[in-house]
Amino acid sequence: MPDLVFYLITSLMYAGLAAYFWRAHWRVSSPAPSSHERTRTIQHAAVLLPLILHAGLLYKSIFAGDGMHLGVGNVISTIVWLTVLIYWLGNIYYNYNVEGLQAMMLPVAALCAALPMIVPASRALPNTELAAFKLHLLISMLAYSFFTIASLHVLLMALLERRLHGGILPSALQKLPPLLTLETLLFRIITAGFVLLTLTLVTGIMFSEELFGKAMRFNHKTLFGILSWLIFAALLGGRQLYGWRGRIAVRWTLTGFLMLVLAYIGSKFVLEVILGRA
Repeated sequence: MPDLVFYLITSLMYAGLAAYFWRAHWRVSSPAPSSHERTRTIQHAAVLLPLILHAGLLYKSIFAGDGMHLGVGNVISTIVWLTVLIYWLGNIYYNYNVEGLQAMMLPVAALCAALPMIVPASRALPNTELAAFKLHLLISMLAYSFFTIASLHVLLMALLERRLHGGILPSALQKLPPLLTLETLLFRIITAGFVLLTLTLVTGIMFSEELFGKAMRFNHKTLFGILSWLIFAALLGGRQLYGWRGRIAVRWTLTGFLMLVLAYIGSKFVLEVILGRA
């Protein structure tokens, strides 16, 4: 029961912040929020509290005494937490507000924060005490998070381009940098995610026998992982050689992200939720 209360509090805090950021930054009829530094500091600090609560719940759920539990609920919730954290850190680094971008992710966080309780892992994974496994896990979770951000980013760019033709921009879009700047940032995010995805595949191949007691098998998970890598490699190559941008970037980014979701989260969802197998 105490866990249920904390899950509920965390989800409600995310949902409340999502509603606030949406009202303050996205509604066309709303006035632009104050750019005063104190307002930004309060908004920034407000996101930190559910992030801390979410982290504590994830730690308790994943490290449940007999090893690491990485069911589909824990995996999705961790990726969402990392994505919100990266946005939160980005608000410190970049000289323009990202609260409008957070408004796109916070509703997802509100829905996914309680997934470890709704879809609990049935048993602990073997060999999770090994440093190689922890390294592989950290890299793969970061790769998923960066590509999640990239997917949201291209959707935002598509929305911005459409609204520019319409002539009316919400205050959040008015504060964003030009499309070319957003596009440059997008490919930086994709490049970082691609490097992490490459390391994920490499460490998976190198440590497969150590972690799982057998050489890496070519299954659907491997297939979709490699397809995702090829798609993002082609996108980055096309960007360098042919200047790919705009709708091409949107299509390739979303397709690569879909392959990545099918590679791991999709397979775990089918096995654990639909088939009821660990």
